[in-house]
Amino acid sequence: MVRRPALHAFLCMLVAVGAPTTALASDSWPGIHAEAFANRPIEDGRSVIKLTAPYRPDDVRSVPLAADITLPAGRTIKAVSFVVDENPSPVAAVFRLGEARNRAHLGTNIRLDQQSDVRVIVEADDGALYMAEQLVKFAGGQASCSAPPVGDPAEIAANMGKMDFASEGQKPNGSRQVGRARYALNHPNHTGMVLDPVTLLYIPLLMVERIEARQGDAVVLEMTGSITLAQNPTIVFDFMTNGAGEITMTARDTNGSQWTSRFPIGPAG
Repeated sequence: MVRRPALHAFLCMLVAVGAPTTALASDSWPGIHAEAFANRPIEDGRSVIKLTAPYRPDDVRSVPLAADITLPAGRTIKAVSFVVDENPSPVAAVFRLGEARNRAHLGTNIRLDQQSDVRVIVEADDGALYMAEQLVKFAGGQASCSAPPVGDPAEIAANMGKMDFASEGQKPNGSRQVGRARYALNHPNHTGMVLDPVTLLYIPLLMVERIEARQGDAVVLEMTGSITLAQNPTIVFDFMTNGAGEITMTARDTNGSQWTSRFPIGPAG
């Protein structure tokens, strides 16, 4: 997991007045590029990645990001990374697809610590990298890295691990059809940067580190998470049906807790 310097992580600075309104090469990006992508060449991906992000989000604690990806013929998607340059942990999530596909839709909700470029980097099966980026403004208020979870702590603890799964659009009615789902996991995704108002100690880091979706024995996707994912992490993904009538979702956090649930996606066979 890529981390910014500790001092910056705990200061959680507010955005400066007069910042640019278009995505630029931030001072943070070269270090992220070196550490997360080994300074490999990255192609302009605007022709293959449609990045959707709010210009000024309503709630910086849960900012929706989405990517529609179509790679050139002959290349398939190996991994998709969502990056938030100015967050303490810039790489928010990395998705790896289980089936060779050149088209995919992926989305998630992130914490935004301050005004930042957000990026989607797609790695093809031959190692080629593509990138699209956009500036997202900070809406004001407390920086999300140090904002406490929303809700009663006892209720949050009691509901941890519960899952929601819903189809988006028309459900598939056979094999080799594309479906889309929205999945959410009840989990505080503690950043390790929030002070407990009673003990005045930092609430220990407790983050969702992995989410996996399977159809039968076939992997649909695997996601590696970080503290930049919002509370109650949400992912939206599409998939190609393979005859299985349900998707199995498994999530694991850094405490070693693991939860599994199965959800119907259409008729089997």
